Amino acid sequence: MNILDDLESLKFEYGIPEEERYWLYLKGRYRGLMTKGCAHAAFFCKLLCTLRELLHGSSGTVDSRSATFNAASAEDEKIKVGIIGGGHLGKQLAYVLLRRVPIPAENLWISTRRPESLAELQKLGVRCSCDNPSLASWAKVLFLCCLPAQLPNICLEIQNKLERTCLVYSFVSAIPLPRLKLLLNHTNILRPHYQFEDSDNIWGQNQSMADALKDPEILRATCPYCNIGGVILNIKWLEAVFYAVINVCTSMNVFHSHVLQLLNKLFLSVHLESCKKDISLCPKFRLIHFMNKTYIRNLFRKRPFPWFDLIAVQLKETPFSQYLSATPVLQDHLTLMYCDSFGISQNKEEGSTVLPP
Repeated sequence: MNILDDLESLKFEYGIPEEERYWLYLKGRYRGLMTKGCAHAAFFCKLLCTLRELLHGSSGTVDSRSATFNAASAEDEKIKVGIIGGGHLGKQLAYVLLRRVPIPAENLWISTRRPESLAELQKLGVRCSCDNPSLASWAKVLFLCCLPAQLPNICLEIQNKLERTCLVYSFVSAIPLPRLKLLLNHTNILRPHYQFEDSDNIWGQNQSMADALKDPEILRATCPYCNIGGVILNIKWLEAVFYAVINVCTSMNVFHSHVLQLLNKLFLSVHLESCKKDISLCPKFRLIHFMNKTYIRNLFRKRPFPWFDLIAVQLKETPFSQYLSATPVLQDHLTLMYCDSFGISQNKEEGSTVLPP
């Protein structure tokens, strides 16, 4: 127990005049934004780890008749995660990835101007340096957690180092996606977009992000379709996650028929009560949900999906946009799967699984 917790004079709000305390809502908004951002980043990495397990035959998933990628070389494609920016967000994200995904410390690399400030992470085995180009050429998933003013120079450093398959995940909301595409000369980019509305602050104040994301109530509030807490995720991010997963499979030359099976295993493996009673009610992904009919007619059966521009996916309507918005049962499945990925139930009354420390 911290004996300083109840000392009013040491609290953030103490020195703020009464007439200016209205602005304290921004503190809760900032906390909620960071909590949701870290949760969604962890969820994305969890998906990629699970996808890798499915692709690399932990349960006999890969069939040589339906996939043609080199399994031996694919085994080397471990989830290597890089973070550019070692400020508050970068450090909190690193701890969340280590504890809540979890990403092995040797598979995490942070680049920052002051690597000496990350001594605790270095003790855990995380590589910390100030070498952006080397990190960019090494990472399979790259999180941008720098300041907007720093981003143009960083992009100039790394744009020729990124592999086409590297998934860039930007937290720099001030830089629009088309601008980021030009700066990096890269199309495999995700950037969550959040909106705000007035709501009660449920995000907590004194916990680290990794500890906050052990709280079932907070985790439920981070669900993509949840508006609790006043921070609302633009669902185009969820669509981009699907197409990012497809791009991973395309980079490994997995046939589209097998990719659809993987998508069903990855996103629809947890069933609603209605689906348990009648399996025909459970949605299934088909080609028409991701591509237009004209392209499908010209797609050979033993071919991978085409490579998708994730920038276009997030800025334009896609076949999957229409399918997702018109299928509430799929939205319910994805909410259930999201909660299950963190080991909690969807509803409070159902109880929750105890999360690991």
